[in-house]
Amino acid sequence: MGQDRRSLTAFLLIGGVALALCTSLAWALWPSKPTGVADPTDATQVALGMEVYLQHCASCHGVNLEGQPNWRIRKPNGRLPAPPHDETGHTWHHPDEHLFKATKLGFNPPLVSEEYQSDMPGFADVLTDAEIWATLAYIKSRWPEKILRRHAAAAAAR
Repeated sequence: MGQDRRSLTAFLLIGGVALALCTSLAWALWPSKPTGVADPTDATQVALGMEVYLQHCASCHGVNLEGQPNWRIRKPNGRLPAPPHDETGHTWHHPDEHLFKATKLGFNPPLVSEEYQSDMPGFADVLTDAEIWATLAYIKSRWPEKILRRHAAAAAAR
C-alpha cells in the first residue's frame, strides 16, 4: 500500500509540474498585442468604421469627432468629458494597440488603476475586434496628413 501511495504522489507531482510548464509556455507564446490593423486607406474598413462610430461613439465623442465641450476640465463628478478624436485631441498620441484596448476594455483595470474613474465603457461585449479596428481606421481617416505622419512616426519609434 505504501508503494502505491508513493507512486500516486509522484504521478501527481510530475503531472502538476507538467501542467505548470505547459501553462507557462502557453502564456509566453500567447500574443500580447491585439492582432489587427486600423488602415485609414482601406475604404471598406473605413466605411464599416464610420457606421460603427456613428452608432456607438458619436453620442459622446461627437459626430465630427469633436468631443464634448471643455473636455480637459473635470465634471462635478471628477470625471473628464469625452475627448475629441480629431487632430485637436490626444487620440493620435497613442499607439493603435492602446486605442484598441481602451475601446475594447474601457478605462477599467488593468488598463488604468482602480482609482481612475471614467465614463468610457468597454465594448468587448458589443463590438467584434474587426469592428473596433474599423472604427479606429475611420477615426484615423479623418486626421490630416501631417497628424497621420506624426502618429506613424511615433509608432515606428516604439
